Amino acid sequence: MTRSCVKKLSTILLDAITDKDPLVQEQVCSALCALGEAQPKDTLSTCEEHLRQHEKLAHPYRTMILRTMETVVSNHISELDKDMARAIILLASSEMTKAKDLVCDWQQAASSVLVSVGKRFVGMVMEEMLSKFQPGVLPHCFVLQTLANLSVSNVFGMVPFLTSVLSTMLPMLGMAKHDTMRVVFCCALQRFSESTLEYVANLDQAPDPTVRKDTFASDISSAYDILFHQWLQSREAKLRLAVVEALGPMSHLLPSEKLEEQLPKLLPGVLALYKKHAETSHVSKSLGQILEAAVSVGSRTLDIQLDSLLAALHAQICVPVESSSPLVTTNRKEVLRCFTILACCSPERLLAFLLPKLDTSNERTRVGSLQVLRHVINSAAAQMEVKKPFILSSMRLPILDTNSKVKRAVVQVISAMAHHGYLEQPGGEAMLEYLVQQCALLPDAEPQKPGPWEEPPADSVREISVSTLYLFSTTVDRMSEVLWPYLLEFLTPVRFTGALTPLCKSLVHLAQKKQEKGADALLIQYDSDREVTLPSPYAIATRLLTVSSSPYLGDGRGAASLCLLSVLHRDIHPLLGQRWATTIPLLLEYLDEHTAETLPQKEWEEKLLVFLRDSLAVVSDNTWTCQLSLEMCKQLPCYNGTPQEKSFLYKCVGTTLGAASSKDVVRKLLQELLETARYQEEAEHEGLACCFGICAISHLDDTLAQLEEFVRSDVFRKSIGIFNIFKDRSENEVEKVKGALILCYGHVAARAPRELVLARAESDILRNMFQCFSTKVLGIKVETKDPALQLCLVQSVYMVCQAICSSVQAGSFHFSRKAELVAQMMDFIKGEPPNSLRTPIRKKAMLACTHLVSLEPALEEQVRTDMVHGCLHSVMAVLPEPAGEDGCQESLYLDTMHALEGLLRSLLQRNMTPQGLQIMVEHLSPWIKSLRGYERARALGLSACLLQFFLEHLHALVPFHNLGLLVGLFSPRCADLWPATRQEAVNCVYYLLYLQLGYEGFSRDYRDDVAERLLTLKDGLVHPDPAILFHTCHSIAQVIAKRLPPDQLISLLLTLFESLGDPDKNCSRAATVMINCLLKERGSMLLEKVPEIVSVLRSKLQETREEHVLQAAQHSVHILASQHCAAVVTSLLGSPLPLDSHICTLWRALAAEPSLCTQVLGLLLEKISRDVPFKESRAFLLSSTPDRVATLLPLTATCALHEVMSAPASGPAVLELYPQLFAGLLLRVSCTVGVQLPRNLQAKERRTTSSAIASKALDPCSSAVDALRAALLRGGSEDVVQRVELEGGWESLRTSAGHEDGVAQLASAMAKFAGPRLPLVMKALVCTQGMYEVQRVTSTAFLAELLNSNVVNDLMLLESLLDNLAARQKDPCASVRRLVLHGLANIASGSPDKVRTHGPQLLTAMIGGLDDGDDPHSLVALEAMAGLAKLLGLVEPRDLPSVLLHTAIRIRPFFDSEKTEFRSVSIRLFGHLNKACHGDCEDVFLEQVIGGLVPLLLHLRDPQAPVAGACRFALRMCGPNLECEELEAAFQKHLQDGRSLHFGEFLNTVCKHLMRYFPDLLGRLVSTSLFYFKSSWEDVRAAAPMLTGFLVLHSEPQHQAQVDLEQLITALQLLLKDPAPTVRGKAAETLGRLVKFS
Repeated sequence: MTRSCVKKLSTILLDAITDKDPLVQEQVCSALCALGEAQPKDTLSTCEEHLRQHEKLAHPYRTMILRTMETVVSNHISELDKDMARAIILLASSEMTKAKDLVCDWQQAASSVLVSVGKRFVGMVMEEMLSKFQPGVLPHCFVLQTLANLSVSNVFGMVPFLTSVLSTMLPMLGMAKHDTMRVVFCCALQRFSESTLEYVANLDQAPDPTVRKDTFASDISSAYDILFHQWLQSREAKLRLAVVEALGPMSHLLPSEKLEEQLPKLLPGVLALYKKHAETSHVSKSLGQILEAAVSVGSRTLDIQLDSLLAALHAQICVPVESSSPLVTTNRKEVLRCFTILACCSPERLLAFLLPKLDTSNERTRVGSLQVLRHVINSAAAQMEVKKPFILSSMRLPILDTNSKVKRAVVQVISAMAHHGYLEQPGGEAMLEYLVQQCALLPDAEPQKPGPWEEPPADSVREISVSTLYLFSTTVDRMSEVLWPYLLEFLTPVRFTGALTPLCKSLVHLAQKKQEKGADALLIQYDSDREVTLPSPYAIATRLLTVSSSPYLGDGRGAASLCLLSVLHRDIHPLLGQRWATTIPLLLEYLDEHTAETLPQKEWEEKLLVFLRDSLAVVSDNTWTCQLSLEMCKQLPCYNGTPQEKSFLYKCVGTTLGAASSKDVVRKLLQELLETARYQEEAEHEGLACCFGICAISHLDDTLAQLEEFVRSDVFRKSIGIFNIFKDRSENEVEKVKGALILCYGHVAARAPRELVLARAESDILRNMFQCFSTKVLGIKVETKDPALQLCLVQSVYMVCQAICSSVQAGSFHFSRKAELVAQMMDFIKGEPPNSLRTPIRKKAMLACTHLVSLEPALEEQVRTDMVHGCLHSVMAVLPEPAGEDGCQESLYLDTMHALEGLLRSLLQRNMTPQGLQIMVEHLSPWIKSLRGYERARALGLSACLLQFFLEHLHALVPFHNLGLLVGLFSPRCADLWPATRQEAVNCVYYLLYLQLGYEGFSRDYRDDVAERLLTLKDGLVHPDPAILFHTCHSIAQVIAKRLPPDQLISLLLTLFESLGDPDKNCSRAATVMINCLLKERGSMLLEKVPEIVSVLRSKLQETREEHVLQAAQHSVHILASQHCAAVVTSLLGSPLPLDSHICTLWRALAAEPSLCTQVLGLLLEKISRDVPFKESRAFLLSSTPDRVATLLPLTATCALHEVMSAPASGPAVLELYPQLFAGLLLRVSCTVGVQLPRNLQAKERRTTSSAIASKALDPCSSAVDALRAALLRGGSEDVVQRVELEGGWESLRTSAGHEDGVAQLASAMAKFAGPRLPLVMKALVCTQGMYEVQRVTSTAFLAELLNSNVVNDLMLLESLLDNLAARQKDPCASVRRLVLHGLANIASGSPDKVRTHGPQLLTAMIGGLDDGDDPHSLVALEAMAGLAKLLGLVEPRDLPSVLLHTAIRIRPFFDSEKTEFRSVSIRLFGHLNKACHGDCEDVFLEQVIGGLVPLLLHLRDPQAPVAGACRFALRMCGPNLECEELEAAFQKHLQDGRSLHFGEFLNTVCKHLMRYFPDLLGRLVSTSLFYFKSSWEDVRAAAPMLTGFLVLHSEPQHQAQVDLEQLITALQLLLKDPAPTVRGKAAETLGRLVKFS
């Protein structure tokens, strides 16, 4: 390509830069840059000429060109010669100064060009700029800006010019009247000063090392006077900021005397700007630079200004701002830098100002002061070293502040102090205590007073305190001696509970470090100065063990506490180390396996108590144990606010006392516990009682004696007396004390050794319990009504009775107070509200009664009856909790029901006879028949429980005379409305049948197959479908009938007949089902009643829809049809359409007997086949096509067929007539597609649809499809129906558009699942293919799809099918001809091994199909292409040469067809043609392959996915024929199906290989792609220039002559005007690649 062509390309692109689309503009600029990369001079020259020649080009486009030039210049600055540089400089200078007004983007772009050129040609740029920078004349703004930017980008080249620039510029300062110009001067002075400072700082690299700061002092001083004294006073905020930004670096260049002289004015002037500007980061930065300059010259004036400086800077730190703003962050950094400068030069003055600010109560002031203090502690550590005590003492008031922001700031200060040794000073401990206090804050209870000036801190005070404490103990080595053992003091005080986790973790780390230094020494030295304040080993052990009972609170303090215990084992006791080394890791592992939600609390507490007992046993020192128990008692009041932990500590006290051998200590501490317990807290009762119970394991006598002594003591009486002073609450307080004592007795009985409890139960324990429960008033015993005290008594009685019963001597124990206790418990139960359950009193009372019943002496009969009646009424009527209520109530209810079950079982056990069982059931009978479902469910559940218990304990072999009555009571409940009741009813019947077997002499472990079937039937009762439910009931009745003794049948039937009137209709219907089943199985009554059923048929059908009535009606119809089949069928066919439910029921009844059903089906099929299916009529005189209206008789017969075959009993008959039914109904479907109902039925349909009771919609085609489905289902072809259903075939059959697909789906399913039936079906279908065109289409579609399966070959149907289809090739209907080709092509998938045999015949048919008719885009041709694609790989290779070339030429026009399916199929066929001739490609066909490459590559961007997928396949197949391994590999790598394609990358790779191995094709490929520049698809049109560009990019110079460059450029130039932005962008990109021709 000549240079003129480069210019031409550049010119074309420059003309296109005015495109309206920003993306196209960007692509044009990229293309220009690409040209510039290859030919920078020509590109820059063209851009320069373009701008000069197009003076009227709008400035946005000039801006883009200038930015392009800047990019090229920046990348190729070394390649520019002086002439080009001069031309660019002149152009950029002209562009920059052409407009007097500011046009920032344009002028900035020109300025950037100058700066880029100035990096090498600084002299030439300066020459041009100085020509526009004349003395006495104000320059253009961007001239100054260019000079400023150049001074920064080329410091060493620019600084030598600054003297002359400044001398010219200074007089201009006074001439600048506009603020905009003044701002530019300020920016220039700032940049000049910064570049000068950088130059001076790097003199060793500078070209002129003689340059000094004082060289510019005079000029900068003059400029300073104008900026500070005149411009700083401006009202324009931008100017003031520009001035102050300039003053910062300028201050370093001022003479020291001048700076000293000006500081008294300069500093106040800068500080004043804080009040005038909201954005102050520039002010702060400049102030910092001024302060640095002042310090560097040793200014004395700074001391005078220090107070005002500190005040202003402090105000900036405290100012209300948005903390998330980056500018705010920058300002704070600059202000803190100023404080650092001042701290280094005047630390005393700084602290004298800052520390008093800490005493203020203002939040902002205090937080700001703390932030400054933290900063100076870190940044001026040397200067602050001697001020440590002073700083520490100043923190007294801040640590008292409750504001969270202040707290956070204080913690940060403490963190800084720790790193610099402050906390080692006196007063440092107060800081540590404060830190621990913050660690103890509750996460959700931190005092937070968010101010309007700052967002809440990202980390909470507690979180940052915890991390700080852990940081101290792990990384700050100097803190180890400070923290240990001081942190131990915070373990036991309650106020530090929240900090236990971080404390323990820190202490563990500190202790481990100490252990590394001295392995054998004790970690805690109590003889040190901290002896008084450090907690004792007993206190540490008690505290850590207690808080471990709630292990997940406080971020997991349980694990942390146990770890600390493990580390301190030697200090707790020297003998514990080895044992704890194994036990504590197991506890920690248990905690790791659970979470707060999954941890079983009782089990965890028991593990801790075992750990305590084990530790006590290891120590085995009574003195140590007593000391530990004293410490535990001492710490009890500390847990008044945490009941759970206090309760656990009580258990620990009991465990420890149990291990103590000193009885005096035990009794003393027990007495102390009784005297100090907080009885008003009910949660403490259980803990105190557990303590006494655990202690009683080892000290029963002492425990009982201490309890009795307390009751008799003055302390107890005094407590009651004190309570009596407060009359309004005395009774309640007294009851709580009594309740706690009663619980203590109960726990003592429950835990003490059983052999000791029997002797003390009545004489001591129960006597004292009841003595506490009741009081005497005037000699009369009065029992309390307090529910809490009642619950305590019931609970304790239950524990006493349980202890007695669990004793080995319980059988011989005579419980004299049994009747009294039972009466007391029943009083409690009856006193509870019967309809609600709020307390566990009745549950506990029933549990106690359960144990009492089993003890001697036995209860009287009336007492037992009253007990059962009272308990049932107390529990059964309780209202169920609403859904979504608290789960605690549900748990209480379940526990209460279990208690009732246990009591009833206990009572039944006393009378294990059928009579005893009958009595229990009689008690439950009213509840079994209750109108309330929940009461029935509960009663059946209890019945099942009792029957199971009775069966498990069956002994006596006596007649079971009441079996029928019981079965009759329970069996109808198998259909109860409540599912739970059904399940329990089956269980009851199941147990009754086994009871009967047991009474018949069968062993208890015998399993009867018939009875066991009941368990398998239970699943059917869960199903909500009534049919399944009652079928299950029928099966249950069958089981009953097989195992019921003959003498019980009558009583069972009588009971069931009574159930017919059950209010629950389900149970009534179930009774009917069971009666009928019993009569059928066991008698002849059903047959005798058939005439009566037939006589009431019509009336029953009108009156009711009960199941037994419908069954009777169906049976009657069956009898009638057996006698008069033709008449019944004819009569029923006369019923009006649509068929109502009664007639449908009667039709279905005809299927009950196979021979009868066969006759009925044959008659109906004859009506369908012989009558005309529809009549044609015109709804309007001018209608073009007549409407098809269904005839009535075949329609009715079709509906009747569906009803008959819908009955399961019709299966054998359907199997017998399967081929005839299938063929007849399939053809019936075909001739009803689009057929309408007769007008009279249409009107009737509308009336029916609008009525209140809508029947099933009547449609001719739908009725035929439904009948066909029913035939398949009854014929055993369920899989066929399901497969067609899954594929949507049934819906397709109903529509004209999808009918053929539906037929194909049906044929496919038949071939797969009903292959053996196909010969007869095919024969029937061929014989009755019909006279109508629609029937021929349907039959052809079915036969064609059969060839898609190998089953036709297996059944030897292939030849006959081929002959049949071949005969239809000349059918006048195009659809039939198309389907014939489709069927022939299906052989490829159905019987591929037969394709070679019939290859010539198949190929001839397909080639003929390509030329079918006059329409070049006929569907027959499309089918022929698809068929060829299937067959090519299977035919004999010798048959291919005659068709390959002809086919390739014939299908080539379809590649660019407007129809998607033609493009897709033809391209895929092209791929198969390539695949068929791999390795044996003739030259003439290779030409077709090469000719197809460009269309295939471009259609990868086809908007239709199937076409793009076909191109992927075709290209993969073309690869081997091109004999280029790299190209083939590229196709295989990038074009796999399902893989995403990066089209640009792929196209680039392909073009690279094409040009490498086929360079001679360049011209042909480019000319072919030019054809697609006019494609109608946008993506293809965009891909065509991409392909051209990549071909050009990878072509070699010697082959580029093949391309008509002018034609290509002209075509691309036209594409630049394409309406699609994507196309224009790609055209511009390709134009950039044409630089390769240079």
